[in-house]
Amino acid sequence: MAIDENKLNEFMGKFVGDLGAVMHAATVVVGDTLGLYKALAEKPATAVELAKRTDTDPRYLREWLCAQAASGYAQYDAKTETFSLTEEQAFALAVENSPAFIPGAFQISVAQFKAIPKMTQALRTGAGLGWHEHDASLFHGTERFFRPGYAANLVSQWLPALEGVEAKLKKGARVADVGCGHGASTIIMGQAYPASEFIGFDYHEPSVVHARESAKKAGLGDRVRFEVASAKSFPGGNYDLVTVFDCLHDMGDPVGASAHIRQTLKEDGTWMIVEPFANDRLEENINPVGRIYYSASTFICTPASRSQEVGLCLGAQAGEGRLRSVVKDGGFSKFRRAAETPFNLIFEARA
Repeated sequence: MAIDENKLNEFMGKFVGDLGAVMHAATVVVGDTLGLYKALAEKPATAVELAKRTDTDPRYLREWLCAQAASGYAQYDAKTETFSLTEEQAFALAVENSPAFIPGAFQISVAQFKAIPKMTQALRTGAGLGWHEHDASLFHGTERFFRPGYAANLVSQWLPALEGVEAKLKKGARVADVGCGHGASTIIMGQAYPASEFIGFDYHEPSVVHARESAKKAGLGDRVRFEVASAKSFPGGNYDLVTVFDCLHDMGDPVGASAHIRQTLKEDGTWMIVEPFANDRLEENINPVGRIYYSASTFICTPASRSQEVGLCLGAQAGEGRLRSVVKDGGFSKFRRAAETPFNLIFEARA
């Protein structure tokens, strides 16, 4: 074996960075859970001061703070021995409703690690692993990770990018949000368009229960409600708009879901599909965003599809071409990319 020492050193440098990131992830989850980032965002503090403020142990906290500084998630002033967050760090780590809030993503990584034994067996056998079979940190982390992006873009950019949809919503429309999870997208739309009716559907009953509680806290009444149902069988019809947020690729039979959605829409209705950003070719997705989505897809998305009927296994990096085929095979004749962000593609489908 001929080893190029320079290339080996380059790869080992990448390893050091990756291992540090993996081990740091757990500290982010702990810091978020204990409110440490929020407390540190208030003002700089020593470990002892922050421990008093957060009712935590100062020795453990000192080590946690050192990890944050070494990872670039906090600042350290050697003269005063105080730690602090920059405005940008606080915006991403301590402001729950900011579009850059990231702790939820680390909760998802917790679920992936807990799924290692199941996925080891699944890779041997080809068996699926349903969404409902994961640790609850996946459900909460997914909501907290995706909600900021929805809050920042859904009402201000994505819905206005669809032909005639915003006007219908302002006037009063009937909307189905399929695969709604904890209901973040449904509630955001319900708050923005008080004249419209929104029904969130998800096959995962615990998520539906959580969504109902969130809608109740938001004071949205019966105009926004949630029901347990799958994408291929959710009830109702004459919908002006059907939305599917970051979950079409998780479905075992996305073509069947597409066909059912087509049947439930009004003739002039619209299907909005939000999917992870991806190009059509693998070589175009070999980048930091693709790395995140392919990793999540290995443990979450592809096994979820495999656990269902058909098991088409689109994966989180399906790309526009494959999604277009799924939509058109379901009976839609019009399909276009309406908007995009670095993390999402937003498509519009019509009869």
